This record gives sequence, C-alpha cells and structure tokens, in this order.
Amino acid sequence: MTVDIIPFNVKYAQDFYNLNVEWLETHFYVEDFDREVLSKPEKYIISKGGYIFFAQKNNSIVGTVALMPTAKQNVFELTKMAVLPELRGEKIGQQILAYCIDFAKTNNFEALMLYSNTKLENAIYIYKKFGFKELQLEENSPYKRSNIKMLLNFNVKSQ
Repeated sequence: MTVDIIPFNVKYAQDFYNLNVEWLETHFYVEDFDREVLSKPEKYIISKGGYIFFAQKNNSIVGTVALMPTAKQNVFELTKMAVLPELRGEKIGQQILAYCIDFAKTNNFEALMLYSNTKLENAIYIYKKFGFKELQLEENSPYKRSNIKMLLNFNVKSQ
C-alpha cells in the first residue's frame, strides 16, 4: 500500500491525537503529559521548530509522525509515530520513516534520534534496517517506557 505523506494541517490534529493515544494504549500506557502534548501539537511541536507529517490514503489519515528539535542543533527526535491498527504490517511505517530520512537529508539535519522499547521488536528491526545505531540510554531518559536510544547520523566523517 502506497500512501501520500503530507505536512501538518490543524484539521488533522485530532487524527494525530487519536493515532498516538491508540498506539500508546495498545503497547504501553498514556501519561498525562502524553495527553497534553498530543492534544496541543502546535504548541508543543510546531511552534518549537518541529514538524508533523501524516500518511494519507484515499483522503483518510492512516499514520503520523513528528520530528522534534533536540538540545543539539540540527538533531531531531523522531517521535509520535503511529499507524492505524488495521493497517499495521502494510509497510506504512516504513514509508513514513523513509520520508522523514529524506526530509532530514534535504533540510541538512545532522541526525535523527529516537527513543523506543526493545519489546517493539519489529520497530527496532526496521530502525536498524534504515541505519539507526544504538546509543547509550541516559539515566534521565525523557520517557519512562523507553529502554533503547538510537541515532541515524547523516554527517559521518571519514577517518
């Protein structure tokens, strides 16, 4: 299944919320902070220099992702990625991920970073397939549910 990847539009803000809450409820739990950020994506993501994209098929939103700036300049966190449950396994997540990587390269990002959990074996496999490498997870990780941190560096200098 091929999807179109489109940029954030406020008319899809509820889709962003619904997709992510469903994903969190399925795999983990939803914290109050999650609800706050997801219910106000313009405030917490867009206005901070971040990006939100949607996967669209037949005028319906079927997936989403956010790219959040980090403390390190030109390094963005890949976060809030979710796909409709009935379409998981259709490679929509991989299309979203490929789009984010191309977007990052086009916009001269230094790297994409993400936090995940090793119980999400398929996701970890896909991240590795796309070139993400595991990093040391800091003790004060921003997500209680994460136990792995990964990075895809675009500025690999030859030695």
